[in-house]
Amino acid sequence: MKFAVIDGNAVTSMEDIHKMLAQQLAFPEWYGGNLDALHDCLTDLHEETDLSIVHPEALLETLGPAYVRLTRVLSDAAEENPYLKLHL
Repeated sequence: MKFAVIDGNAVTSMEDIHKMLAQQLAFPEWYGGNLDALHDCLTDLHEETDLSIVHPEALLETLGPAYVRLTRVLSDAAEENPYLKLHL
C-alpha cells in the first residue's frame, strides 16, 4: 500500500503539491505538474493508495480558489479509481 500526505502547513504553492505527490507516489518522468496530469496519474494507480490532506485550512488560505480545483481533481480521481482512497 502507498501513502501520500499533502500537509497544508508545508505548502507555499501548487508547485509544492505537485512535487510532493510526484515524489511520494513515484509518478513517471512525463508527469507535467499540472492538474490534468495529476488526474491522469492518480487514475492510473494500480496499487492501494491512501491520500490525505492535513491542515486543510492552511492549504485553503495558501491556495485560495486553486484549493477548490485541487480538491475537485482529487475527489474525481478517487471516484474513478477504486485503488485510491482520499481523506480530506
